[in-house]
Parts: sequence; structure tokens; C-alpha cells
Amino acid sequence: MSKTIELAQQLVRCESITPADAGCQKIIANRLTSVGFIHENLRFGDVDNLWSVTPGTGPLFVFAGHTDVVPTGPTESWTHPPFGAEIHKGYLYGRGSADMKSSIAAMVVAVERVLEQGKIDGRIGFLITSDEEGPAINGTVKVVEHLETNNVKIDWCIVGEPTSTSSLGDIIKNGRRGSLNGHVVVKGKQGHVAYPHLGINPVHKFAKALDALTSEQWDNGNEFFPATTFQVSNLQAGTGAENVIPGELAIRFNFRFSTEVTADELKQRVLDILKEHDIDYEITWRLSGNPFITERGKLVDATEAAIQKVCHSNTELSTSGGTSDGRFIAPTGAQVLELGPCNATIHQVDECVSVSDLEQLTDVYEELLRDLLQTS
Repeated sequence: MSKTIELAQQLVRCESITPADAGCQKIIANRLTSVGFIHENLRFGDVDNLWSVTPGTGPLFVFAGHTDVVPTGPTESWTHPPFGAEIHKGYLYGRGSADMKSSIAAMVVAVERVLEQGKIDGRIGFLITSDEEGPAINGTVKVVEHLETNNVKIDWCIVGEPTSTSSLGDIIKNGRRGSLNGHVVVKGKQGHVAYPHLGINPVHKFAKALDALTSEQWDNGNEFFPATTFQVSNLQAGTGAENVIPGELAIRFNFRFSTEVTADELKQRVLDILKEHDIDYEITWRLSGNPFITERGKLVDATEAAIQKVCHSNTELSTSGGTSDGRFIAPTGAQVLELGPCNATIHQVDECVSVSDLEQLTDVYEELLRDLLQTS
């Protein structure tokens, strides 16, 4: 069995349900120590983070990833134990096998190969967190702040999120949309439904404003991003009784936004619509992350070339999907891409990843390193 598969199995067997790391980072650090990495264990709150880097000077290439996984749900629903790391008919099964412990295993083995075979012109780093599937407040964002404080500048970064769809490397993410969350409480006046003139129904009051929000064209997108979208994720009102006008309406919504508009601009346009419709409200905001984009350049070219050489196929640049920890790294000026295995089973029962894809992914990461760091 290959080193990549063995390491992936080790990591999957760690029950690292977010924000627990459950020993994954110790396994990773031990492997990297043997090829000369220096480690910092950075714990913020209840989150373990690992920063490992080779000594020296020159451009800094970083592999970024997370060891935490989402809960398994009822284990009896799984055909293979969620932390058993069983291999069946060419697939490695287990929670985190695709998202994204196998990527980390491929990264580690690729780096071992490169450093065991020759010198590099630059440095290699690993930024590993156990707070990606959770609130993401004590993970990568805090490590990046720590690196910035110590004047550590990342030049290129590959995040090992599962980006592939039909075949390995068919999609790489060269950016992500921003994510802005809002929570509005519309004020009304509770009353009896038979005497509506004595109450103020916040649901009725908000109806036209909601129509305006859902009909608004926030922007037209651009060559990298689709148009910004507004979606209501939750709407709640009422006491549970059929004959009571509710006193409040609570609405949660989300913007997935492009680089054509800022979070502050979106906030102001929402406030303008609420004011236009004379809504009595309270509102709170949470910015999950701003959009980022890595345009064509050295990292994109090297990644495409590595996929072509190993997989004998072309790749497509995409900014689709949710957010990733790349949103914390890109603002430092680093070129950031996401590249990992197929994502068809992530967060599902019987999550799995193709063993042969992991072998190829290791080769792709290795070729990428050799290209960018000119190994000898």
C-alpha cells in the first residue's frame, strides 16, 4: 500500500469532529519533522493549529488544510464505519476522507518526495487548522494574523479542498464569492386576528420589502464571478396559535457576492430598502468572508501544467461553491488556489475518495512543487 493511502487512513481514523483535532496534527508534524520542518503549535481558544515550515530563504509555498470534520450522523446509517478508514472496491471510506484528510496526506507525501530527492529554491510551509468546519474564528484566520505579525509572507498557497467533480483536476478554484449574513427582526404589535386594526402584523408589513429584496439586481457579476445573489435562509413568526397576530418577524438571509460590490454597499442598499418600506426593525450582520480572486499567473500556470502532465486532461478555473479558508490567506497578497479530490460525497453518509485519485493527486502536488521551487 502506498504512503499516501496509509497516511490518509491514519488521519481518517482520528475522530476529529470539529473543533477537535484528535491527534491528526501530531501525526502530520511527526512526518514533516523527518524532512526538516520546524513547527509551531498554535492553540487559540479550543482550536489546535499547526504551522510548519522549512528553514531558509526564498519564496514561500504553503499547503493549507483542515483536520476537523463534520459530525457523522447516525453511525448505523453507514455501510462502512465512519472512522474505520476501510478500503472497498478502490475507495477509501470515512468521514473526512474527501474533505479533506486525504488531500493533507497527499500533500505530506509529495513534500517528502521532493525534499528527499533534492534541494529546493525557496521554502515550504503547512498551515493546518481544526476550525474550518465550525465557526472558523480560532483557526486559519488567527494563524494568518500570527504570521503577519511575524512578517511571514506567503507567496503561493494550495488549499486542499475537494474541488474536482467528474475527474481529478477537472476543476480548480481560483477564487470564492464573499458571504454576508444578515438577521432582521421586524417589529409589529401582537393582537387578536379578529381585530387586526388593534395589532400590527410584521409579516404583512415586511412582505413588500421582501419582494423588493428578492427582486433587486445587486450587480451583474464579471468574468470571474456570477451576479451577487440574495437568499432567505430562515423566516419565523407567531406564537403557534392560529388566532394571534405575531409581534415580531425574524428573518435570516445571506448574500453570496462578487468583487463588483462590497459588503458595506450591500448593507446600505438593504437599509435603504427597509427605510423605503417604512419597516420598524433591528438588524445584525456577520461577514463570513470577502470575495477573492487569483488571476492567471505563475501559480495558475504551474497548477494547470501539473494536472495536464499527471492526469492528461485540461482543467477549468471556477469560483463556484461556498467559502473556504482561502478567504483568510488571499488578503495577505498570496496567490491562492484550491485543488483536491472529487467532492461528490462530502458531508454525506459513506463519504469516500478514490484510491487511484489520491495517487494522482500526490503526483500533481509533487509536480507543482518542482515547477515553482525549481528542485534539483
